[in-house]
Amino acid sequence: MNKVTFRPTAKFYTILREEVQQYFNDHKISPKGDFRLYSKTIILFASWVYLYVQLVFFTPQSIVLGVVLSLLFGFNWALLGFNVCHDACHSSYSNNKTINSILGYTFNFLGANAFFWKTKHNVVHHTFTNIDGVDADILQTKLLRLAPTQQKMGIHRFQHLYCMALYAISYLGWVFMNDFEKYFSKEVKGTSIHDFNFKEHFVFWLSKAMYVLIYLVIPILFVPKFIVFLAGYLLASMACGLVLAMVFQLAHIVEVTEFEDATERDLSVENEWAIHQLCTTANFAPKNKIVSWICGGLNFQVEHHLFPNISHVHYPKLHLIVEKICAQHGIDYKCYDSMTEALGSHFRRMKYLGAV
Repeated sequence: MNKVTFRPTAKFYTILREEVQQYFNDHKISPKGDFRLYSKTIILFASWVYLYVQLVFFTPQSIVLGVVLSLLFGFNWALLGFNVCHDACHSSYSNNKTINSILGYTFNFLGANAFFWKTKHNVVHHTFTNIDGVDADILQTKLLRLAPTQQKMGIHRFQHLYCMALYAISYLGWVFMNDFEKYFSKEVKGTSIHDFNFKEHFVFWLSKAMYVLIYLVIPILFVPKFIVFLAGYLLASMACGLVLAMVFQLAHIVEVTEFEDATERDLSVENEWAIHQLCTTANFAPKNKIVSWICGGLNFQVEHHLFPNISHVHYPKLHLIVEKICAQHGIDYKCYDSMTEALGSHFRRMKYLGAV
């Protein structure tokens, strides 16, 4: 992997951090999660239990009801990822490291691996956002061209039409292929994985076995027909994959975000790291409380990238601070007013990348 460097932190980020810290000092609150996050955690885990019991042990006779509950089950997986796993793996859920660690393993409960995700997301993506050749999030598959510096293939002309299908199966690829690729290669797209000790080896295999038991073996044993189980599992998996992928794509693969290239040589980014995050990241629907609740604040992706160790429940307030400081320093703050607007921008971006 080529070396990437940023300009030293300058006045902008220093002032921004001071303003944010002042906000927490003035309100005498912790930057970690609070009752809003804790209540959401209870609701989402309770929903998981209810949906699992209904689908597995009281399998609906109605096809329509079965489809709806399966889609909701997959939607629930994604929301657990956004709201619980994500904060915990960023150590922003709680001041207690043990609580963060335990809840971070919710990723494993959902079939993925928290250790690998932290390397891919926290270390690589958050540091080298939208830098081709380094950021693993824009190196997912050659079937999609997510950056203008990536090689263009003929099939990319239609990527804006088929990308949703790939997003839908991304969760299955993550659980059954990508994690094993990382495990045996000991790297994440060129970045070596360190400190993968005996405990993590044990957790990896145990959690994969538990996933197979909970989501495959038990349902096959209790759901009356195998085809019904298979249809429900695939629907839930695709719903989860689609929701996860779309929320993250709307933050970085839209018309207003920028890209850098480190595929062929070392890269010296002109901006300091914080400004680079503002160039490569966009918010959407900041005033929509329902979207914010569902997405775990990831519609405030700018604030998340600048302050990943602060819980998402605080992002709506930080949004006002970041927007103000950006305006004072003449820095473009990228934000779409609605999710619909961001979705349109994503598909236009995908169509453009497939055509040029």
